[in-house]
Amino acid sequence: MNNQLKINLNTMNKKILSFISFLALGAVATAAPKKDIVDIAVEAGSFKTLVAAVQAADLVDTLKSDGPFTVFAPTDEAFAKLPKGTVETLLKPENKKMLVDILTYHVIGDKVKAKKAAKLDSAKTVNGQEIQISKAGDSLKINQSTVLKADIKASNGIIHVIDTVLLPETKKAASTSAKTKHILENAIHKGVPLFNTGHHEMTAKLYMKAGMDVLQQCSSSRCPEASKMISMALKHASAEHCNTSRAWIMRKAFDKVLASAN
Repeated sequence: MNNQLKINLNTMNKKILSFISFLALGAVATAAPKKDIVDIAVEAGSFKTLVAAVQAADLVDTLKSDGPFTVFAPTDEAFAKLPKGTVETLLKPENKKMLVDILTYHVIGDKVKAKKAAKLDSAKTVNGQEIQISKAGDSLKINQSTVLKADIKASNGIIHVIDTVLLPETKKAASTSAKTKHILENAIHKGVPLFNTGHHEMTAKLYMKAGMDVLQQCSSSRCPEASKMISMALKHASAEHCNTSRAWIMRKAFDKVLASAN
């Protein structure tokens, strides 16, 4: 009987030790660090251009640091959409600053999941400029890009895969936007009292002149939305014989352009 008891106790002890070992192994596996943002991008295989760009910009150590970061990662197909030769040009040593500006425009210095991002209108990037965030049906839009896959977890943040490379506004474009805003606000400042005192023809001419001034320094490549809205307004206003209507067509276009710039 005693022998049997000893055997049972030995068996039980072995099972307990095995269970403890299993728990210990599980704890080690749970505690094992996850891969960081760079590791995940490298292993995915669909971000070869992005990884090459990060290396050329000397941002590897930054994106392997503690963070947290949120990275909007363009796929290789997204980079392929850029004009021919763009990537090759950006990877040249002399264009490193421009490359850094573009890559840091894809990074937020915080952990932002898709659910949280969907509640925002914009977010400030590490670049210093803001990206615009919106919902299009069930899709999440970042500027003109669409999030293909969201909330990929990394040890130092989160990755959202996007289908289009995000391009920050250049200083030249920012200057153009400021000039456009000044021209339109100045025209409205002069036009409102004219219109309210019955000088509708003078107001229409003033607004159409301002519209043409905007188009002279705001090309379709620098500020496409403003250029498109002003061009359409000028076309409709030119076809309109009523000065009151002409003034209102231009004023509504001005308001839309100014609203989009704010």
